[in-house]
Amino acid sequence: MTTVFEPAPHTFAPTSDGRQFPVRRVFCVGRNYAAHAREMGRDPDREAPFFFTKWAETVVCDGAVIPYPPQTGNFHYEAELVVAIGKGGTNIAQEGALDYVWGYATGNDLTRRDLQLTAREAGRPWDSGKNVEASAPLGLIHPVDEVGHLSAGAIRLLVNEVIKQDADLADLIWSVPEVISILSTLWTLQPGDLIFTGTPAGVGPIVTGDVVRVEIEGLTPLTVTVGPAA
Repeated sequence: MTTVFEPAPHTFAPTSDGRQFPVRRVFCVGRNYAAHAREMGRDPDREAPFFFTKWAETVVCDGAVIPYPPQTGNFHYEAELVVAIGKGGTNIAQEGALDYVWGYATGNDLTRRDLQLTAREAGRPWDSGKNVEASAPLGLIHPVDEVGHLSAGAIRLLVNEVIKQDADLADLIWSVPEVISILSTLWTLQPGDLIFTGTPAGVGPIVTGDVVRVEIEGLTPLTVTVGPAA
């Protein structure tokens, strides 16, 4: 087969057992911690879960330098537990949803907050705020047989060693099995899909030179540095 140009390379994420996880798609859950929903001006008790997506190539690994993206003056961090899907399925029952999980990782849903909020107020998609190059930093993916299934434990984010987010995975409004089950009614989940499960309260801006670390109990921390403008 002759192609018009060289295809883009596939995105791979390292695992704690020394292998590479082929990333297919990135799904993100919006406002899945009550305190964060409130700080964003929403009522978590009245909203069903909703989702947005990022390209697979937005995934970058631990130690990456993230270029400060264009067209924003309010670039935010969001610490998140990430679920790595290991087998495909649709209309997955909540009771068996964890069988589809290959592993878990720390993640950071970087966001052009000003563009996101402008789009939100206009009733437009969030792509310009969320689906940004290098905006899905991902830590080592740990297989389930190593760490088990995570439903509780500390989740923190530090900027230059100062704690900015500090919560517990037990505070998730929609649990991992619920998220997988609901998501699978909208799309057929496939091996290689990643699910960013939402962020706690305390989101805020980062600037060039900041070192941002995400810590989740039982997982390898994720650290990235904000570089100069792209």
